[in-house]
Amino acid sequence: MKIKRSIGEVIFDSANVVLLLLFCAAVAIPLLNVIAGSLSSNEAIIHSEVALWPVGFNLHNYEFVIKNAVFWRSFGVTVQIVLIGTAINMLLTILTSYPLSKGWLGGRKVILLFIIFTMIFQAPLVPAYILVKSFGMLNTIWSLIIPGALSAFNMMLCITFMRSLPEEMFEAARVDGMSEYRIVWRIVAPLSMPINVTLILFYAVGHWNNYLAPLLYITDRELQPLQLYLYKLISQFDADSAGGQSVLELSSTITPQGLQMATIVIATIPIIIVYPFLQKHFIKGALLGSVKE
Repeated sequence: MKIKRSIGEVIFDSANVVLLLLFCAAVAIPLLNVIAGSLSSNEAIIHSEVALWPVGFNLHNYEFVIKNAVFWRSFGVTVQIVLIGTAINMLLTILTSYPLSKGWLGGRKVILLFIIFTMIFQAPLVPAYILVKSFGMLNTIWSLIIPGALSAFNMMLCITFMRSLPEEMFEAARVDGMSEYRIVWRIVAPLSMPINVTLILFYAVGHWNNYLAPLLYITDRELQPLQLYLYKLISQFDADSAGGQSVLELSSTITPQGLQMATIVIATIPIIIVYPFLQKHFIKGALLGSVKE
């Protein structure tokens, strides 16, 4: 049976569709322009002839990026940070969220109050820098992992999800002689897979896109992650970022703008590839973790 909608509902739905299409266009048009520019010729880029479709199609920019050892060095550093950082993030998030999701934990409300306080008020840059320096973490990957090892927002999502798990199941496990640690890893972690996948995606994307922390704590070129490399490539375009070649040496085959666009596209591909495989769990986990029962 088809339900007849009022004129107001039709107008409201139409306005929503138009607004969403405008948002999609605002996101897609710059991305398509970058992709088109990375595949266009030098002359087309210099004369601003590229819009949403490549002009003078060529792959010189991508060939250079693929052969650029500096890019792959930064890429490897970023992958290392993502893998180690996300593992530490999830370990701390699960171990912290489980006890805080239980009403029997003494001082639970006070601890949650302090955690919520950190979500509202964050340390300024100068004290944060001094703290990282005092621990000897400057110019190490740990300066990009330890300060953000536990996200208060992600932990609150995990706590909300764990509260939805039936307490009777945990009581039965305790009767069978399981310790709290075994309960966490044998029962809670597997049942929390939807929210875990969501948090893994949050943490991994956060590490991958982290730009401010490397800018503050990393001065060694051997340890610069991908986002810091992109910043230097776009803002400075020095010989080191270009794989040891000067702008004059590159001008005969590629332009700085084309090289920058190709590097941005390649740096974005890993996240684009991973997200579709996690989309199902991501949506489910985000919905379950955001609703308090």
